[in-house]
Amino acid sequence: MREEKLQRVAGRVWVYPHDPDPDAIGAAVGVIADERGSVLIDAGNGPAHAREVRRAIEEAGLPAPRWLVYTHHHWDHTWGASVWDGVEVVAHASATGILAGEAERPWSHQYLRDQVGENPKLGPSFRARALAVPDFSELRIVLPHTTFEDTLRLPTGVQLRYVGGHHAPDSIVAVDPESDVMLLGDCYFPPPFHLRTEADTTDFAMARRLLRERHAYYVDSHSAPRKGQSAATPSG
Repeated sequence: MREEKLQRVAGRVWVYPHDPDPDAIGAAVGVIADERGSVLIDAGNGPAHAREVRRAIEEAGLPAPRWLVYTHHHWDHTWGASVWDGVEVVAHASATGILAGEAERPWSHQYLRDQVGENPKLGPSFRARALAVPDFSELRIVLPHTTFEDTLRLPTGVQLRYVGGHHAPDSIVAVDPESDVMLLGDCYFPPPFHLRTEADTTDFAMARRLLRERHAYYVDSHSAPRKGQSAATPSG
């Protein structure tokens, strides 16, 4: 069971925790609260998940999201987007074409079964999608409204940066300098199971590179937030 309340990481950064059940593939959702409108980091893995997050934001008394950032295009980070009415969706430029292709697929429970029949390696992902979206008439894949190539600074000061990597070609990270927190998405993870080879592992080189930035906290999408070593904190 996923916890139902937001957890404060530091400063103005909050997180709706990931689902600890690995079969659910429920990614965490970040919220960077600002009186000008909060920044949402990822959309939830479907409309039901997104509604849970929206309710938690309201119950916590945080400002409604004005921006929704996709850390990458994968379904568990984007399929809840239709619930977030009126937000500006932001992503790396390469996400648009990928998501447009996904939007053309005839998503349904029968389609999921047919695809797994053709490629059993899709089973874990597609079974999780079936759990996340009981009614596919609710699903609408939302394309980005704003894209960037290398870096983008949002009006609230949140900084977005393209990192790419093996997990997804459009992976970005988000940094809130005010709170000294980096939100990582899945950027250093290996590729999804159905695309993974025996040679694919965690991208330790990318993880080390990001850790060298020495933020106070690092938040990926499928783990609890981790303390880093802030550059402002003496080492020893």
